[in-house]
Amino acid sequence: MTNHAYAGDLTPQQAWKVLAEDPKATLVDVRTQPELLFVGIPDLSSLDKEPLFVPWKVFPRMEVNPDFVRQVAAGGVDRDTPLLFLCRSGGRSKEAAIAMTAAGYTRCYNVACGFEGDLDPVRHRNVLAGWRHDGLPWVQT
Repeated sequence: MTNHAYAGDLTPQQAWKVLAEDPKATLVDVRTQPELLFVGIPDLSSLDKEPLFVPWKVFPRMEVNPDFVRQVAAGGVDRDTPLLFLCRSGGRSKEAAIAMTAAGYTRCYNVACGFEGDLDPVRHRNVLAGWRHDGLPWVQT
């Protein structure tokens, strides 16, 4: 799915393929520090890469990070770098992709379903979709 406000949505599997095939492609994990510590992080070591960790919203107030664009840029990406934004379920990462596109970055993608996916009918994650559900590499920190 494409959206004029950003380059579009990718499944976690499509995101992995982009990361594997494009040496410049960068995964930007926009979750909060507590999420990273307690839920786990994508493991890109087999691709000889590391995610860039920049929270879209700042814990505990969950307000938009006012330095987000600057912090992503400080990660060494240029305006045509494919940036793949990941959060828990795809909402914050979509907002981040839109913000970076508005800041002049031309290849910003949302990893739809995120790291854990949406809640299932009994309110569990990692059951319906997401990075972990899809069996992509991850580690507990």
